[in-house]
Amino acid sequence: MCVQTVGLLAGAIERENITTTSVSLLQEVTSIINPPRALFVPFKMGFPLGEPNNPTLQHQVIAAGLSLLERTNVPVLETFNEAV
Repeated sequence: MCVQTVGLLAGAIERENITTTSVSLLQEVTSIINPPRALFVPFKMGFPLGEPNNPTLQHQVIAAGLSLLERTNVPVLETFNEAV
């Protein structure tokens, strides 16, 4: 789905008091849209959770994204760190 669309939808959903988080491959665009919570990942387009057949990495990305749900000091724009 389009990064802009996801960011704008997240903002609209948050205004209805539903907490959101997203994963982004395009930091420049996400920074402009400024969604409530976003995790930037350094992967190729089409692979927001990392390389195929690497469930360990994919679970790390998902966990990092979900951990942003606890943050109330929005907007939160974090970068995924594989070393964690």
